[in-house]
Amino acid sequence: MSDPQPTQRARLHAVVEGIVQGVNFRYYTVRKARSLGLTGWVANRWDGTVETIAEGPREALREFLAFLHEGPPSAHVTNVTVRWAEPTGEFTDFRIVYL
Repeated sequence: MSDPQPTQRARLHAVVEGIVQGVNFRYYTVRKARSLGLTGWVANRWDGTVETIAEGPREALREFLAFLHEGPPSAHVTNVTVRWAEPTGEFTDFRIVYL
């Protein structure tokens, strides 16, 4: 699905590649998401990537996506794969999950 309209709520599903585990990536992702009022989760994946699903206003999700491309100071992001979708409203907060 294409990027939704600015005032609409949306769902962002991203997989972040690079040096993203063991560098507090999940911790900083939770902080950023909560500061933007987003709901969803972030998790380390077995293949060394970090996966996240976030829901909220499109503008906040765009700022969140910009953060994912940078990561925390110790991270080195090489690629972010993104999918936009309609929000489901299934989340009440933003947290770390374990896959």
